[in-house]
Amino acid sequence: MKTKSKTIVFITGAFVSADCWDQWKIFFEDQGYKTIVPSWPHKNEPACTLRQRHPDAAIASQRLAGLTDYYDEIVRQLPEKPILIGHSMGGLITQLLLQRGIAEAGIAIHSLQPKGVMTFKFSFYKAGWGPLGFFTNTKKSYLMSFTEWQYAFTNGMGYEEQKKAYYDLLTPESKLVVRDAITNAAKIDFSRPHAPLLFLAGGKDNFIPASLNLSNFNHYQDEASVTAFKQFEDANHFVLGQPGWEEKAGYILNWLKTL
Repeated sequence: MKTKSKTIVFITGAFVSADCWDQWKIFFEDQGYKTIVPSWPHKNEPACTLRQRHPDAAIASQRLAGLTDYYDEIVRQLPEKPILIGHSMGGLITQLLLQRGIAEAGIAIHSLQPKGVMTFKFSFYKAGWGPLGFFTNTKKSYLMSFTEWQYAFTNGMGYEEQKKAYYDLLTPESKLVVRDAITNAAKIDFSRPHAPLLFLAGGKDNFIPASLNLSNFNHYQDEASVTAFKQFEDANHFVLGQPGWEEKAGYILNWLKTL
C-alpha cells in the first residue's frame, strides 16, 4: 500500500501532559504533516495546574474504554484516515483503534501491553505497583513521586533533566485506567488484518520492557498485514523527550515512506 495520509494524531500515555509531544509536533509539521495532539479528558491544563488539583476525582474516574472511544470520535471526524502515533498507554490505544479500521497506519512507542500479553521482568512490576493503587481509594488520583519518576520514566538521565521533565510534564493519573490493561477493554484480536503497525521498544525502559513490546509484536498473526518492530538500546520510557528522540522520530518518518 501507499500511505497517503498527511495527518498525524498523537496519543498521549498515562501520567504525563500532552505537552510531551511538543517537539514531535514541530518535527513532523516540518515534514509536511498536519498534527493533532488532543489532551486526555480532564487533563487539558498545564501539568503544574493539574498537580495542584490532586487528588482529582474527575481524573481518577478515567477508564480505558471511555478513553479509547474519545480518541475514536476525534479520528472519525477527520476528512481522511490519519496516522496514529501513541506512547505507552497511547500505544495500546493506537493498537485498539487500528483494529477498528479507522487509521491508515499506527506507531506504538513503548506500548502498554494488551490483555493477555505478559512479562515476568521485575522492573515492570516495580515501576507499575504504585500507579495500580491496590488497597487504596480509587476515587483519588495517583501522583507519582519524583523517585518513582526517576525509576519508571527517566532512568539514565541527568538529575536536572529528570527534574525538569517531572515538573513540566507529570500529571495525576487514574488508578483504574492503568488496571484496565488486564481487562477486555484492552483486548486485541491478533488474528485480524490491520493497517501497518510499527512497534518501537527501548532497551533501558524499566516501565515497559523491550521484551514486553517484542511479545506484543509477536502476537500478531495476519501474514498479509504489515507489522514491524524496532528496538533502540538507549531509550528509556521518557523516549519522547529523552536526548536523542530525533533518531526515533526520524526512524518513524522513514518507515512511513516505505509504505
